[in-house]
Amino acid sequence: MMPQDANNLGHVFGGVMLAMMDKAAAVAAFRHARRACVTASIDRVDFREPIHVGDLVVMKASVNFAGRTSMEVGVRVEAEDMISGLRRHTNSAYLTFVSVDRNGRPMEVAELVPETAEQKRRYAAAQERRRRRLEERNEEEAVQASAAADEAAEAGRSRSRAGAAESDCNDC
Repeated sequence: MMPQDANNLGHVFGGVMLAMMDKAAAVAAFRHARRACVTASIDRVDFREPIHVGDLVVMKASVNFAGRTSMEVGVRVEAEDMISGLRRHTNSAYLTFVSVDRNGRPMEVAELVPETAEQKRRYAAAQERRRRRLEERNEEEAVQASAAADEAAEAGRSRSRAGAAESDCNDC
């Protein structure tokens, strides 16, 4: 990592790391889908340890789960001290990508068949995260629909009050 990537303490900016993670994950998604993929979401990212100017950053990305048009890609970030060779796990995240055509419409992706015990563990964990993400999205949509219905009802009441006020003034 270079000085332009860091703050005045010599710690690499989180945004720089997020951009690098997004690029590494995009390559993994593209290689699985064999077509353009766009970032749909990034799950929680915790910065466990700072990455310093001069560290070599190693990104490990793998497709953990593939649905019909989307994929979950896990990224593990390690910082290596180039002098000692010591590596530290600095952060990890899960990113969701959607495979798209030239017009940005979702396209189907190949099935992911986990083979090793580690791949099967990641696949099962990714399925559970996907279930939770979809559940959260459905809850958010329900809250938004309820809020929109409340706003519409209030607007209707306001129109009714305004109409009543006008009819009261007919004799004015």
